Amino acid sequence: MNPARGWPFWLRLVLAALLGAIAAFGLAPFGIWPATVIALVLLSPLFLTTETRARAAWVGWAFATGYFAHALSWIVEPFLVDAQRHAWMAPFALTFMAGGLALFWALAFWLVRRHDGQAVSQAVFLALSISLLELARGYVLTGFPWAGLAQVWVDTPVAQLLSLFGPYGLGAVTLLATLPLGAALSQRDDYVAPLSLTVGAACLALVYSTSRPVVTETDHVVRIIQPNAPQHQKWDPDYAPLFFARQVEFTAAAPQPDLIIWPETSVPAWLGSAQPYLAAIADAAEGTPVFLGIQRGDGPRIYNSMIYLDEDGRQQGLYDKHHLAPFGEYVPFGEVLARFGVYGMAATTGNGFSAGPGAALMDAGKLGKALPLICYEAVFTQDVLSAPGRADFLLQITNDAWFGTRSGPYQHLAQAQMRAIEQGLPMMRSANTGVSAMIDPLGRITQALPLGQAGFVDATLPNPLAPTVYARLGDGPVFVVLLALFALFWRNARGHQQ
Repeated sequence: MNPARGWPFWLRLVLAALLGAIAAFGLAPFGIWPATVIALVLLSPLFLTTETRARAAWVGWAFATGYFAHALSWIVEPFLVDAQRHAWMAPFALTFMAGGLALFWALAFWLVRRHDGQAVSQAVFLALSISLLELARGYVLTGFPWAGLAQVWVDTPVAQLLSLFGPYGLGAVTLLATLPLGAALSQRDDYVAPLSLTVGAACLALVYSTSRPVVTETDHVVRIIQPNAPQHQKWDPDYAPLFFARQVEFTAAAPQPDLIIWPETSVPAWLGSAQPYLAAIADAAEGTPVFLGIQRGDGPRIYNSMIYLDEDGRQQGLYDKHHLAPFGEYVPFGEVLARFGVYGMAATTGNGFSAGPGAALMDAGKLGKALPLICYEAVFTQDVLSAPGRADFLLQITNDAWFGTRSGPYQHLAQAQMRAIEQGLPMMRSANTGVSAMIDPLGRITQALPLGQAGFVDATLPNPLAPTVYARLGDGPVFVVLLALFALFWRNARGHQQ
C-alpha cells in the first residue's frame, strides 16, 4: 500500500518539490548521482497517489520546478553584473525559467495519468512520456537542454553510454531504471521486471564502459589561455588593456606550442579596427597559429565571432556564432522591448547580436579540422551533429564570467565533456574565467585551469576516436523508439479503459 495516498495533496506537492531540489544535487559541481536516483525512485509513489490527471500534472510540475530552480540557481548571477539595469529581472528569470521548463514534465504526467493500469506499467509509460518531452525541451523554441538528467552521469562509467544513445537516450535509460522500481517498491509486488530494468541498465553501462577504445595522444601541444577577466571589469577602459596584455604575455611564454587558444570576446576591439591588437598577438605567438574570440560588425549587424590567425599572423578563418542565447545576446521582439528598457545582457541594442549561417569547420593547419563552438553552443548536441563534416577536434571558446562562480561554470564544463563522449572527439576549451580544459574523447579532463585563476596550460591533444554510433545516427533513432513505445503503451492503456 502506498503510504503517501492518505497525505493531503498540498503536502505531496511540497514533497515533490523537495525531491526535485534533491535530485539536482546529481549535477555539477556536486555530482551526487545517488541523490538523483533516490529522488526519482521516490517520485513514482507520489505520481501513483494522484487521483486525476490535473493533480498528476501538478505533482510533475512541482518536482520539475524544484529540480530546475536548484539546477539553474546560477542564472541570477548574470543579472547582477550590471545590477542597476538588470538586478530587478533576476527573481523573475529564475522563477519563470524553472516554472516554464517544468511545464514539459507537467504535460508528461498529465498524458500518462489519464489512463489506468498496473503501477509498474504506468511508471514505464511515465518514463517514456518524460523522455519524449525532455527531447522536445532540447529543440522547441531554439531549445534549452541545460540540466538534462544525463548530465548527472558525467565522470562516471555510465556517461560512456552517451556515445551510443546520446543525452536524451541516456536520460530515458535513467528514468526507466528508476521510476518503475519506485512503483514496484510502493506497491510491494512485481519486483522482477523493474529490477531487471535497473540491473540491466547498470550492467550495460559497466560492460560498455570497459569496452571503450584506448585513447592515444598526438605529438601536438595546445596552449589554452585563461585571462580571468571579471565581467564587470572586462570592458572597463581602465582594465581591458591589462587583460589583453595578460593574454599576450601568456601567448609569448616559451617554449611555443603548436596552437594557441584565446577565449570568447578576448580582444577589446571590433574586428574591423583590431589590426594593432592582432599584430601584437601574432608577434607574441612567434609563428604559432591562434584561435581567438572577437566581436565584429557588418553594416547594421553585429556578430559574436571566432577567427584563426595562421603562422604569419594573417586571418585565414572566420566563424560567427549561430545559436544565440535568448535575452543574453538577443531579445525576441527586441526593438519593441527596448522601449521598456529591456535589452540583451551582452548587447546594447534592442535586437542584439545576429546569428551566423550555421555550423562550420575551420582549418587548423597541421592539427586538422576544428568544429568551433562559442559558449552556449556546446550545450546543444544538435549544433555538433549539424557540422558539415567530421572534425578532428571540438573547439569551445567561452566567457563563463557571465555564469558566476558557483554551479554555472561547472555545469557548462560537464556539458562540454558530454559533447566529447558523444562524438568520440577531443575538446579543447578556453574559458575567460574558467574552467579551461583539454578533454579527451572519453570525456575525461586531462589538463585544466581552476575557476577564477589567470594563467595558461600547455596540453597534449588526444587523437580522435572513430565516429560513435551516436555521431553517425544522432537523435533520430532514439526519438523513433521512444515514440513507438509511447504509442504502444498509449494504445494498451486505452484498451484497458474500454
